[in-house]
Amino acid sequence: MSRARQPPLVTGISPKEGAAWTKVTIRGENLGTGPADLIGLSICGHNCLLTAEWMSASKIVCRVGPAKDDKGEIIVTTKSGGLGTSTVSFKLLRPERIGILDQSAVWVDEMNYYDMRTDRNKGISPLSLRPSNPLGIDIDKGKIPQSDMELTFPGMSGDFTSENFSATWYLIENHAGSSFEQLKIAASNLKKQATKKNEGSLAYVKGGLSTFFEAQDALAAIHQRLESDGTERVEGSMTQRLENILNRASDTADTLFQEVLGRKDKADSTRNALNVLQRFKFLFNLPLNIERNIQKGDYDVVINDYEKAKSLFGNTEVPVFKKVYAEVETRIGALRSLLLEKLLQTPSTLHDQKRYIRYLSDLHAPGDPAWQCIYAQHKWILQLMQNCREEFISGQRVGVGALDLEGDTRLLALGRLSHTASLKRGGSLRTPRPSTWRFETPQQVQFVEKLSDVVIGQLPNFWKLWISYVNGSLFSETGEKSGQVEKSKKNARQRQNDFKKMIEEITNRLVKLIRGALLPTTLPQGELNLFGGWENKTELTGAWLTQIIHTVRACHDALSSMEIPNDLLQVIHDLLLELRVHCLMVTLLHTTEDVKRLAEKEDWVVDNEGITALPSQFEQCMVQMLQSLKEPLEIKSGEINVLQLDQVQDQAAELIVSIMKVFINCLEQLSTKTDRDIDTSHNIAMDLSSPDRFTGIQEGFSPTSEQRLLIILSNCQYLERHTFLNLADHFEKHGFTGTEKITRVSVDAVRELDRKLFESYIERRADPIAGSLEPGIYAGYFDWRDCQTPTGVRNYLKEALVNIITVHAEVRAAHTRLPPSAVHTVSLPFSSFASSFHHQLSLSQVFTVSKDLVPRVLSKIVESVADEMCRLMQCVSSFSKNGALQARLELCALRDAIAAYLNAESNASFKLALDALPQLHSGADKKLLEELLNKFKSSMQLQLTCFQPSSVQPVKR
Repeated sequence: MSRARQPPLVTGISPKEGAAWTKVTIRGENLGTGPADLIGLSICGHNCLLTAEWMSASKIVCRVGPAKDDKGEIIVTTKSGGLGTSTVSFKLLRPERIGILDQSAVWVDEMNYYDMRTDRNKGISPLSLRPSNPLGIDIDKGKIPQSDMELTFPGMSGDFTSENFSATWYLIENHAGSSFEQLKIAASNLKKQATKKNEGSLAYVKGGLSTFFEAQDALAAIHQRLESDGTERVEGSMTQRLENILNRASDTADTLFQEVLGRKDKADSTRNALNVLQRFKFLFNLPLNIERNIQKGDYDVVINDYEKAKSLFGNTEVPVFKKVYAEVETRIGALRSLLLEKLLQTPSTLHDQKRYIRYLSDLHAPGDPAWQCIYAQHKWILQLMQNCREEFISGQRVGVGALDLEGDTRLLALGRLSHTASLKRGGSLRTPRPSTWRFETPQQVQFVEKLSDVVIGQLPNFWKLWISYVNGSLFSETGEKSGQVEKSKKNARQRQNDFKKMIEEITNRLVKLIRGALLPTTLPQGELNLFGGWENKTELTGAWLTQIIHTVRACHDALSSMEIPNDLLQVIHDLLLELRVHCLMVTLLHTTEDVKRLAEKEDWVVDNEGITALPSQFEQCMVQMLQSLKEPLEIKSGEINVLQLDQVQDQAAELIVSIMKVFINCLEQLSTKTDRDIDTSHNIAMDLSSPDRFTGIQEGFSPTSEQRLLIILSNCQYLERHTFLNLADHFEKHGFTGTEKITRVSVDAVRELDRKLFESYIERRADPIAGSLEPGIYAGYFDWRDCQTPTGVRNYLKEALVNIITVHAEVRAAHTRLPPSAVHTVSLPFSSFASSFHHQLSLSQVFTVSKDLVPRVLSKIVESVADEMCRLMQCVSSFSKNGALQARLELCALRDAIAAYLNAESNASFKLALDALPQLHSGADKKLLEELLNKFKSSMQLQLTCFQPSSVQPVKR
């Protein structure tokens, strides 16, 4: 019959050596399918099946018996596998037999003591080695509560060693799920075990049978002698002699064994002391173990040992235990102080704080360590914030970077923006800052960033510590309820208002420190010493304030993400509002300074429209200013629109109007500069970025004061018609209100400047022309009453016309400055004069001024000349015939030449002047007048072409 399983194989035993009755664990393969399958187990040749307990197919536990062999194999025999083999061996240690009179330096285990009477080892009752599973089948614990079992079986027990053992209870408790077949196997196992126990008991009795017989015989002999001697106590009787013998034996024994018994008593007391030390060594070693574990940081081990000692010896009355336990309490008290010191130490991580709080809670530390930690953390955060201010105020912090190359420590708003912004008119700033410029980061900016880092770095852990304190997770990671957790929640509810005040104090401290650095006027006088002290630091520009606003917003967002209530963060919202308003005002003020410096960039180079780059630079500066205000004016969640505040609207509008007026004042100052004030270095360089600029500007070119007036007048017209309207659109796009008022005030101011400059120019140009008429008329002692027949228009009128043409050329397309010979050489024949004029005009450098100024200027010049001619004609008392003809010829020639620029006033003046002359009645005189007029127009055709409207064409550059 073939076996279904392989033979048992023992591969290990632990321990590998020991005395008899040592408990060993046998490991291997195929050690049986169950307790019933195990039918044999021998170690060193001794049968150990009686003490064997089958655990699994790879594990058996048993006790080694008193085998004859000192070393041998472990052989397991099963029904399914048969006789097994072993790859390991067990060494049996045999202790030396020591008599009661022999001294020994080692501890003698008295489990198997030596019997001098029988010279045999006393056996151990098999019942003392009962298996933990008497049925030998798998245990299947039932789910019936213990209380129900006690009600069902009152007074009974499921422990098979109890006197009130109930088999039913035991089966329900341990084998409720076992099948009937398994129970049949269990019954068979019980029978086998009973048979083995009976055989063991019988063998035990048989082994001591001779002793029983000897004792029986001795007792029987004593009994017979007592009966024969009688029971009386008389001298010489057996009883008396036996008593005397026993007394002498006792005295002799005392004499013989006094020293041995003394040693025995001492050994017993030592043994008892060792037993006590062995039993209570945990307590005696605990103070030293606590010290060692504290040094290693194993606080969990210390707490567990302390809890164990407290439960065992906390209420002891034994003096030695009380003494040792008092020392334990002293060490634990020192540990509490150490942990509390570590808990309150800063800086510390949230993980460490939670860990120390749990340790202190488990050690039943007095007070509330969690709240002490929260309070200490709060004070530390406040101190960090204050130290941050002191660090910057004392000058220990050094800014990043260096001063800019021109020593300007103020970062202009437009300096951080692109110089290539697309505008309606195009063009870049004339002198953009070099790329090599670097700026020192102001101390206030560094301070706000550092302060925000402190708050963002510390407040989240502070808030999480409070949340853990509120929900009790400081004492239980799983959230299970306990007395400590409930106590923590109760304490947290009582201290909610205190913690709210802590958060308020931190946010208020943050806001006050920033106000002290940026808005000191918003602090009460008493708080300036604590939060101010920044008076000697660099004044911040709008660009740096924008960076600060960005930092404060990031700080607010970080705190909001922690779900801190909004009412605790309202002070930061208020600060942001004031910072945004402050940034707006500072940016507008600094833009005013930037606009003032624009006059230094004027190079007097005009384009086809007759304007310089100055209006474009002004518009570009304003647009860049608005772009720099984009972030401060942006409305984040929970913020309000600063431009909707009435006071802010009024202040912003007032500052913008001021900027407009500053630029207009710059134009006025440019108009009053003398030739010496003009820096020609600007005029040598050419702006190659604009195709409208000249490519052949003459080196050393400098406009005259009159030309500057015309250029500025052209710029004023461009401001009114384009720049101010464009800026109004930009202001509206960025949310500014009151743009109509700003535009109206700006236009009124530029119109007033235009009027003043126009009157100044007309005065400079019209007065010399009008003033030259009277000397020219009466040159050579000319007399209207005695003159020859007219042969043509006299030179004074031609000179006046040339001067008017010069003004026209200056306004429309004139040379920079004609030489005096071209304008004032009237002694030459007119043909030579005209040729010289043409030559000078062709050689001169031409620039373009607004053509819209031509009719406006020429009309006023003509009006002044017409008024002067009318006055002169009306002052003549009488005219001769030739004189009247000459006067009419010159009036008509002048009127016809400048007819394109006549207005109502000049027409009226010419009419009054002609009315003051005698009328022409002769046809010959009229014919002569017409011929002379045609002759004049023919000879002056080239010069008078500029007065024809059809001839006015834009000058191409």
